[in-house]
Amino acid sequence: MQRTTLLAYGLPGLPLAFGALPVYVHLPDFYARGHGLDLAWLGMLLLVSRLLDAGIDPWLGWLADRLPRRRLLAWSLLPFSVGFVALWHPPPAWAAVWLFLCLLPTYLGFSAATVAYQSWGAAIATDSAQRTRLTAAREGFGLAGIVLAAALPGWLAGQASEGLVALGWLLPLLVVLAAGTALLTIRHEGAPPTPPPAWRPALSRVLADPSMRHLLLVFICNGIASALPATLFLFFVGDVLQAERFSGLLLALYFVAGAASLPGWVWLAGRLGRPRAWLAAMLLAMVAFAGAGLLGAGDVLLFALVCLLSGLALGADLALPAAIAADFGERLGQPGACFGIWNLIAKCNLALAAGLALPLIAAFGYVPGQGGGLGALVGAYVLLPLAGKSLAAALLWRWRHSLEVGS
Repeated sequence: MQRTTLLAYGLPGLPLAFGALPVYVHLPDFYARGHGLDLAWLGMLLLVSRLLDAGIDPWLGWLADRLPRRRLLAWSLLPFSVGFVALWHPPPAWAAVWLFLCLLPTYLGFSAATVAYQSWGAAIATDSAQRTRLTAAREGFGLAGIVLAAALPGWLAGQASEGLVALGWLLPLLVVLAAGTALLTIRHEGAPPTPPPAWRPALSRVLADPSMRHLLLVFICNGIASALPATLFLFFVGDVLQAERFSGLLLALYFVAGAASLPGWVWLAGRLGRPRAWLAAMLLAMVAFAGAGLLGAGDVLLFALVCLLSGLALGADLALPAAIAADFGERLGQPGACFGIWNLIAKCNLALAAGLALPLIAAFGYVPGQGGGLGALVGAYVLLPLAGKSLAAALLWRWRHSLEVGS
Protein backbone atom coordinates (compact mmCIF):
# COMPACT_ATOMS: atom_id res chain seq x y z
CA MET A 1 0.00 0.00 0.00
CA GLN A 2 1.37 3.42 -1.00
CA ARG A 3 2.39 5.87 1.67
CA THR A 4 0.17 8.51 0.02
CA THR A 5 -2.87 6.31 0.58
CA LEU A 6 -1.92 5.70 4.22
CA LEU A 7 -1.47 9.40 4.91
CA ALA A 8 -4.61 10.45 3.07
CA TYR A 9 -6.72 7.82 4.81
CA GLY A 10 -5.35 8.78 8.21
CA LEU A 11 -6.10 12.52 7.86
CA PRO A 12 -9.83 12.50 8.83
CA GLY A 13 -8.83 10.89 12.11
CA LEU A 14 -7.37 14.25 13.16
CA PRO A 15 -10.58 16.35 13.22
CA LEU A 16 -12.63 13.47 14.61
CA ALA A 17 -10.28 13.08 17.56
CA PHE A 18 -9.83 16.86 17.83
CA GLY A 19 -13.56 17.13 18.50
CA ALA A 20 -13.86 14.00 20.63
CA LEU A 21 -11.30 14.93 23.30
CA PRO A 22 -13.00 18.13 24.52
CA VAL A 23 -16.40 16.41 24.54
CA TYR A 24 -15.23 13.49 26.65
CA VAL A 25 -12.55 15.19 28.81
CA HIS A 26 -13.22 18.93 29.05
CA LEU A 27 -17.00 19.03 28.82
CA PRO A 28 -17.79 17.75 32.36
CA ASP A 29 -15.36 20.25 33.91
CA PHE A 30 -16.57 23.07 31.60
CA TYR A 31 -20.21 22.67 32.65
CA ALA A 32 -19.51 21.80 36.31
CA ARG A 33 -17.09 24.61 37.13
CA GLY A 34 -18.10 27.18 34.55
CA HIS A 35 -21.88 26.77 34.57
CA GLY A 36 -22.60 25.30 37.98
CA LEU A 37 -24.14 21.96 36.97
CA ASP A 38 -24.31 19.47 39.83
CA LEU A 39 -21.94 16.51 39.31
CA ALA A 40 -24.60 13.85 39.92
CA TRP A 41 -27.03 15.55 37.54
CA LEU A 42 -24.28 16.12 34.99
CA GLY A 43 -23.21 12.48 35.18
CA MET A 44 -26.75 11.22 34.58
CA LEU A 45 -27.26 13.63 31.69
CA LEU A 46 -24.05 12.46 30.03
CA LEU A 47 -24.97 8.83 30.68
CA VAL A 48 -28.39 9.16 29.03
CA SER A 49 -27.13 11.12 26.01
CA ARG A 50 -24.22 8.73 25.45
CA LEU A 51 -26.41 5.64 25.76
CA LEU A 52 -28.88 7.11 23.25
CA ASP A 53 -25.97 7.77 20.94
CA ALA A 54 -24.52 4.30 21.42
CA GLY A 55 -27.87 2.68 20.66
CA ILE A 56 -27.85 3.87 17.05
CA ASP A 57 -24.34 2.65 16.25
CA PRO A 58 -25.31 -0.90 15.21
CA TRP A 59 -27.89 0.52 12.80
CA LEU A 60 -25.30 2.99 11.46
CA GLY A 61 -22.90 0.09 10.96
CA TRP A 62 -25.49 -1.81 8.95
CA LEU A 63 -26.13 1.36 6.95
CA ALA A 64 -22.41 1.72 6.22
CA ASP A 65 -22.50 -1.70 4.50
CA ARG A 66 -25.30 -0.51 2.20
CA LEU A 67 -24.50 3.14 1.41
CA PRO A 68 -21.35 4.52 -0.23
CA ARG A 69 -19.01 4.93 2.72
CA ARG A 70 -17.24 7.99 1.35
CA ARG A 71 -20.55 9.82 0.91
CA LEU A 72 -21.78 8.80 4.36
CA LEU A 73 -18.53 10.05 5.88
CA ALA A 74 -18.82 13.43 4.13
CA TRP A 75 -22.44 14.12 5.10
CA SER A 76 -21.98 12.97 8.70
CA LEU A 77 -19.30 15.54 9.39
CA LEU A 78 -21.80 18.42 9.02
CA PRO A 79 -23.95 17.82 12.16
CA PHE A 80 -20.80 16.85 14.05
CA SER A 81 -19.18 20.21 13.30
CA VAL A 82 -22.30 22.33 13.95
CA GLY A 83 -23.13 20.57 17.22
CA PHE A 84 -19.56 20.84 18.45
CA VAL A 85 -19.40 24.60 17.91
CA ALA A 86 -22.73 25.07 19.70
CA LEU A 87 -21.67 23.05 22.77
CA TRP A 88 -19.32 25.80 23.95
CA HIS A 89 -21.93 28.58 23.79
CA PRO A 90 -24.57 27.61 26.38
CA PRO A 91 -27.13 30.19 27.53
CA PRO A 92 -26.68 30.79 31.29
CA ALA A 93 -30.27 29.94 32.25
CA TRP A 94 -30.59 26.76 30.17
CA ALA A 95 -27.14 25.20 30.28
CA ALA A 96 -28.32 21.65 31.03
CA VAL A 97 -30.98 21.65 28.29
CA TRP A 98 -28.56 23.24 25.83
CA LEU A 99 -25.93 20.61 26.63
CA PHE A 100 -28.32 17.73 25.99
CA LEU A 101 -29.73 19.19 22.75
CA CYS A 102 -26.29 20.01 21.34
CA LEU A 103 -24.87 16.61 22.22
CA LEU A 104 -27.45 14.86 20.04
CA PRO A 105 -26.26 16.16 16.62
CA THR A 106 -22.65 16.10 17.76
CA TYR A 107 -22.85 12.45 18.76
CA LEU A 108 -24.95 11.46 15.72
CA GLY A 109 -22.55 13.05 13.25
CA PHE A 110 -19.49 11.72 15.03
CA SER A 111 -20.94 8.20 15.21
CA ALA A 112 -21.95 8.01 11.56
CA ALA A 113 -18.65 9.49 10.40
CA THR A 114 -16.60 7.14 12.58
CA VAL A 115 -18.43 3.98 11.50
CA ALA A 116 -18.20 4.95 7.82
CA TYR A 117 -14.52 5.85 8.22
CA GLN A 118 -13.54 2.65 10.03
CA SER A 119 -15.46 0.34 7.71
CA TRP A 120 -14.01 2.16 4.68
CA GLY A 121 -10.50 1.40 5.93
CA ALA A 122 -11.35 -2.24 6.58
CA ALA A 123 -12.75 -2.60 3.05
CA ILE A 124 -9.95 -0.93 1.06
CA ALA A 125 -7.23 -3.04 2.72
CA THR A 126 -6.39 -6.43 1.26
CA ASP A 127 -4.89 -8.26 4.27
CA SER A 128 -4.29 -8.08 8.01
CA ALA A 129 -0.98 -6.25 7.71
CA GLN A 130 -2.56 -3.49 5.63
CA ARG A 131 -5.46 -3.15 8.06
CA THR A 132 -3.03 -2.79 10.94
CA ARG A 133 -1.12 -0.07 9.06
CA LEU A 134 -4.32 1.78 8.07
CA THR A 135 -5.59 1.58 11.65
CA ALA A 136 -2.27 2.87 12.95
CA ALA A 137 -2.37 5.75 10.43
CA ARG A 138 -5.91 6.64 11.48
CA GLU A 139 -5.08 6.53 15.16
CA GLY A 140 -1.78 8.34 14.66
CA PHE A 141 -3.53 11.31 13.07
CA GLY A 142 -6.20 10.97 15.75
CA LEU A 143 -3.57 11.34 18.43
CA ALA A 144 -2.21 14.40 16.65
CA GLY A 145 -5.72 15.87 16.79
CA ILE A 146 -5.97 15.02 20.47
CA VAL A 147 -2.64 16.70 21.23
CA LEU A 148 -3.81 19.84 19.43
CA ALA A 149 -7.12 19.80 21.32
CA ALA A 150 -5.31 19.31 24.62
CA ALA A 151 -2.73 22.06 24.09
CA LEU A 152 -4.63 24.76 22.19
CA PRO A 153 -7.14 25.95 24.84
CA GLY A 154 -4.29 27.24 27.02
CA TRP A 155 -2.60 28.89 24.05
CA LEU A 156 -5.72 30.46 22.58
CA ALA A 157 -6.86 32.22 25.75
CA GLY A 158 -5.83 32.82 29.34
CA GLN A 159 -8.89 31.03 30.71
CA ALA A 160 -9.49 27.39 29.79
CA SER A 161 -13.20 28.04 29.16
CA GLU A 162 -12.41 30.84 26.71
CA GLY A 163 -9.86 28.62 25.00
CA LEU A 164 -12.48 25.91 24.50
CA VAL A 165 -14.85 28.41 22.90
CA ALA A 166 -12.10 29.43 20.48
CA LEU A 167 -11.24 25.76 19.90
CA GLY A 168 -14.78 25.10 18.74
CA TRP A 169 -14.43 27.39 15.77
CA LEU A 170 -11.32 25.57 14.51
CA LEU A 171 -13.05 22.21 14.06
CA PRO A 172 -15.02 23.01 10.86
CA LEU A 173 -11.83 24.22 9.16
CA LEU A 174 -9.96 21.02 10.09
CA VAL A 175 -12.89 18.90 8.89
CA VAL A 176 -12.94 20.52 5.47
CA LEU A 177 -9.17 20.27 4.98
CA ALA A 178 -8.67 16.70 6.24
CA ALA A 179 -11.80 15.02 4.90
CA GLY A 180 -11.54 16.84 1.59
CA THR A 181 -7.97 15.64 1.08
CA ALA A 182 -8.86 12.03 1.92
CA LEU A 183 -11.95 11.86 -0.25
CA LEU A 184 -10.24 13.45 -3.24
CA THR A 185 -7.11 11.28 -2.93
CA ILE A 186 -8.69 7.85 -2.31
CA ARG A 187 -11.43 7.11 -4.82
CA HIS A 188 -11.75 3.41 -4.00
CA GLU A 189 -15.00 2.69 -2.17
CA GLY A 190 -14.20 -0.84 -1.01
CA ALA A 191 -17.68 -2.29 -1.50
CA PRO A 192 -18.55 -5.39 0.55
CA PRO A 193 -18.19 -8.69 -1.34
CA THR A 194 -21.84 -9.68 -0.75
CA PRO A 195 -24.97 -7.59 -0.13
CA PRO A 196 -25.55 -7.40 3.65
CA PRO A 197 -28.76 -8.90 5.08
CA ALA A 198 -31.35 -6.96 7.05
CA TRP A 199 -29.88 -5.14 10.03
CA ARG A 200 -30.96 -7.57 12.75
CA PRO A 201 -29.51 -10.69 11.03
CA ALA A 202 -26.39 -8.69 10.16
CA LEU A 203 -25.75 -7.80 13.79
CA SER A 204 -26.65 -11.30 14.97
CA ARG A 205 -24.13 -12.77 12.55
CA VAL A 206 -21.35 -10.58 13.98
CA LEU A 207 -22.25 -11.41 17.58
CA ALA A 208 -22.56 -15.13 16.80
CA ASP A 209 -18.85 -15.29 15.98
CA PRO A 210 -17.06 -16.65 19.11
CA SER A 211 -13.81 -14.80 18.43
CA MET A 212 -15.65 -11.52 18.01
CA ARG A 213 -17.46 -12.05 21.31
CA HIS A 214 -14.15 -12.73 23.05
CA LEU A 215 -12.65 -9.56 21.58
CA LEU A 216 -15.66 -7.48 22.65
CA LEU A 217 -15.51 -8.73 26.23
CA VAL A 218 -11.83 -7.82 26.51
CA PHE A 219 -12.59 -4.47 24.89
CA ILE A 220 -15.36 -3.75 27.42
CA CYS A 221 -13.17 -4.39 30.47
CA ASN A 222 -10.20 -2.52 29.06
CA GLY A 223 -12.35 0.30 27.70
CA ILE A 224 -14.10 1.07 30.98
CA ALA A 225 -10.73 0.99 32.74
CA SER A 226 -9.39 3.56 30.26
CA ALA A 227 -12.51 5.74 30.23
CA LEU A 228 -12.55 6.29 34.01
CA PRO A 229 -9.26 8.24 34.22
CA ALA A 230 -10.16 10.13 31.02
CA THR A 231 -13.39 11.32 32.63
CA LEU A 232 -11.71 12.25 35.94
CA PHE A 233 -8.38 13.55 34.63
CA LEU A 234 -9.05 17.28 35.00
CA PHE A 235 -10.57 16.81 38.46
CA PHE A 236 -7.53 14.76 39.57
CA VAL A 237 -5.01 17.27 38.25
CA GLY A 238 -6.91 20.26 39.61
CA ASP A 239 -7.79 19.02 43.10
CA VAL A 240 -5.35 16.21 43.97
CA LEU A 241 -2.21 17.57 42.32
CA GLN A 242 -3.43 21.19 42.62
CA ALA A 243 -1.82 21.85 39.26
CA GLU A 244 -4.68 22.85 36.98
CA ARG A 245 -2.41 25.14 34.94
CA PHE A 246 -0.39 22.10 33.84
CA SER A 247 -3.40 20.04 32.70
CA GLY A 248 -2.96 20.90 29.01
CA LEU A 249 0.72 20.03 29.00
CA LEU A 250 0.10 16.76 30.84
CA LEU A 251 -2.64 15.77 28.41
CA ALA A 252 -0.39 16.65 25.50
CA LEU A 253 2.45 14.54 26.96
CA TYR A 254 0.09 11.57 27.34
CA PHE A 255 -1.10 11.70 23.75
CA VAL A 256 2.28 12.56 22.23
CA ALA A 257 3.65 9.45 23.94
CA GLY A 258 0.77 7.45 22.46
CA ALA A 259 1.46 8.75 18.97
CA ALA A 260 5.19 8.11 19.28
CA SER A 261 4.59 4.54 20.43
CA LEU A 262 2.38 3.52 17.50
CA PRO A 263 5.18 2.34 15.15
CA GLY A 264 6.71 0.35 18.00
CA TRP A 265 3.46 -1.44 18.79
CA VAL A 266 2.88 -2.22 15.11
CA TRP A 267 6.40 -3.67 14.95
CA LEU A 268 5.92 -5.66 18.15
CA ALA A 269 2.57 -6.97 16.93
CA GLY A 270 4.32 -8.24 13.81
CA ARG A 271 6.82 -10.11 15.97
CA LEU A 272 4.65 -11.40 18.83
CA GLY A 273 1.14 -11.18 17.42
CA ARG A 274 -1.39 -8.47 18.20
CA PRO A 275 -2.94 -10.13 21.31
CA ARG A 276 0.42 -10.50 23.06
CA ALA A 277 1.51 -6.98 22.14
CA TRP A 278 -1.81 -5.63 23.45
CA LEU A 279 -1.32 -7.59 26.68
CA ALA A 280 2.13 -6.03 27.14
CA ALA A 281 0.54 -2.59 26.81
CA MET A 282 -2.07 -3.42 29.46
CA LEU A 283 0.64 -4.45 31.90
CA LEU A 284 2.56 -1.24 31.24
CA ALA A 285 -0.57 0.85 31.90
CA MET A 286 -1.21 -1.01 35.16
CA VAL A 287 2.31 -0.25 36.39
CA ALA A 288 1.82 3.42 35.53
CA PHE A 289 -1.54 3.78 37.26
CA ALA A 290 -0.40 1.97 40.37
CA GLY A 291 2.02 4.84 40.97
CA ALA A 292 -0.64 7.54 40.49
CA GLY A 293 -2.37 6.59 43.74
CA LEU A 294 0.68 7.67 45.77
CA LEU A 295 0.76 11.22 44.45
CA GLY A 296 -0.41 14.42 46.10
CA ALA A 297 -0.25 18.19 45.80
CA GLY A 298 2.69 19.41 43.75
CA ASP A 299 3.77 16.02 42.37
CA VAL A 300 3.57 17.25 38.80
CA LEU A 301 6.84 15.73 37.57
CA LEU A 302 5.99 12.31 38.98
CA PHE A 303 2.53 12.50 37.42
CA ALA A 304 4.19 13.45 34.14
CA LEU A 305 6.01 10.10 34.33
CA VAL A 306 2.62 8.39 34.86
CA CYS A 307 1.28 10.22 31.80
CA LEU A 308 4.33 9.19 29.76
CA LEU A 309 4.11 5.48 30.62
CA SER A 310 0.34 5.22 30.29
CA GLY A 311 0.57 7.21 27.05
CA LEU A 312 3.03 4.70 25.64
CA ALA A 313 0.48 1.98 26.41
CA LEU A 314 -2.27 4.01 24.74
CA GLY A 315 -0.79 3.47 21.28
CA ALA A 316 -1.47 -0.25 21.49
CA ASP A 317 -4.99 0.27 22.86
CA LEU A 318 -5.85 2.44 19.88
CA ALA A 319 -4.27 0.48 17.04
CA LEU A 320 -4.30 -3.23 17.86
CA PRO A 321 -7.84 -4.19 18.99
CA ALA A 322 -9.46 -2.12 16.21
CA ALA A 323 -7.22 -3.82 13.64
CA ILE A 324 -8.29 -7.26 14.95
CA ALA A 325 -11.93 -6.13 14.72
CA ALA A 326 -11.37 -4.99 11.12
CA ASP A 327 -10.09 -8.46 10.22
CA PHE A 328 -13.11 -10.12 11.80
CA GLY A 329 -15.45 -7.71 9.98
CA GLU A 330 -13.88 -8.46 6.61
CA ARG A 331 -13.91 -12.19 7.31
CA LEU A 332 -17.65 -11.97 7.93
CA GLY A 333 -18.15 -9.68 4.94
CA GLN A 334 -19.69 -6.96 7.15
CA PRO A 335 -17.11 -4.42 8.30
CA GLY A 336 -19.79 -1.78 8.83
CA ALA A 337 -21.91 -3.96 11.11
CA CYS A 338 -18.78 -5.00 12.99
CA PHE A 339 -17.73 -1.43 13.67
CA GLY A 340 -21.28 -0.43 14.50
CA ILE A 341 -21.20 -2.87 17.40
CA TRP A 342 -17.60 -1.90 18.19
CA ASN A 343 -18.50 1.77 18.54
CA LEU A 344 -21.60 0.96 20.56
CA ILE A 345 -19.36 -0.80 23.08
CA ALA A 346 -16.81 2.03 23.06
CA LYS A 347 -19.51 4.60 23.81
CA CYS A 348 -21.12 2.46 26.48
CA ASN A 349 -17.70 2.32 28.13
CA LEU A 350 -17.51 6.11 28.13
CA ALA A 351 -21.13 6.50 29.21
CA LEU A 352 -20.71 4.13 32.15
CA ALA A 353 -17.50 5.85 33.20
CA ALA A 354 -19.21 9.24 33.39
CA GLY A 355 -22.58 8.00 34.58
CA LEU A 356 -21.17 5.92 37.41
CA ALA A 357 -17.95 7.68 38.44
CA LEU A 358 -19.28 11.24 38.72
CA PRO A 359 -22.31 10.40 40.91
CA LEU A 360 -20.15 7.98 42.94
CA ILE A 361 -17.50 10.51 43.88
CA ALA A 362 -20.23 13.12 44.50
CA ALA A 363 -21.93 10.70 46.91
CA PHE A 364 -18.66 10.43 48.85
CA GLY A 365 -18.44 14.19 49.24
CA TYR A 366 -16.32 15.33 46.33
CA VAL A 367 -17.16 18.78 45.00
CA PRO A 368 -14.79 20.32 42.39
CA GLY A 369 -12.53 22.94 43.91
CA GLN A 370 -13.67 22.55 47.54
CA GLY A 371 -11.16 19.98 48.85
CA GLY A 372 -13.53 17.32 50.20
CA GLY A 373 -13.88 13.71 49.06
CA LEU A 374 -10.41 13.48 47.54
CA GLY A 375 -10.04 9.87 48.69
CA ALA A 376 -13.05 8.89 46.60
CA LEU A 377 -11.63 10.77 43.61
CA VAL A 378 -8.27 9.00 43.91
CA GLY A 379 -9.95 5.61 44.29
CA ALA A 380 -12.09 6.13 41.20
CA TYR A 381 -9.12 7.45 39.23
CA VAL A 382 -6.64 4.73 40.21
CA LEU A 383 -8.15 1.62 41.82
CA LEU A 384 -11.14 1.09 39.54
CA PRO A 385 -9.02 1.31 36.35
CA LEU A 386 -6.50 -1.13 37.83
CA ALA A 387 -9.27 -3.63 38.54
CA GLY A 388 -10.66 -3.29 35.01
CA LYS A 389 -7.24 -3.62 33.37
CA SER A 390 -6.47 -6.72 35.46
CA LEU A 391 -9.66 -8.43 34.34
CA ALA A 392 -9.07 -7.44 30.70
CA ALA A 393 -5.51 -8.79 30.81
CA ALA A 394 -6.66 -12.10 32.29
CA LEU A 395 -9.34 -12.53 29.61
CA LEU A 396 -6.94 -11.55 26.83
CA TRP A 397 -4.40 -14.12 27.96
CA ARG A 398 -7.08 -16.81 28.15
CA TRP A 399 -8.42 -16.09 24.65
CA ARG A 400 -5.21 -15.00 22.95
CA HIS A 401 -5.25 -17.87 20.45
CA SER A 402 -8.81 -17.15 19.24
CA LEU A 403 -7.82 -13.53 18.60
CA GLU A 404 -4.80 -14.37 16.43
CA VAL A 405 -5.61 -13.50 12.82
CA GLY A 406 -3.16 -14.45 10.10
CA SER A 407 -2.32 -12.28 7.16
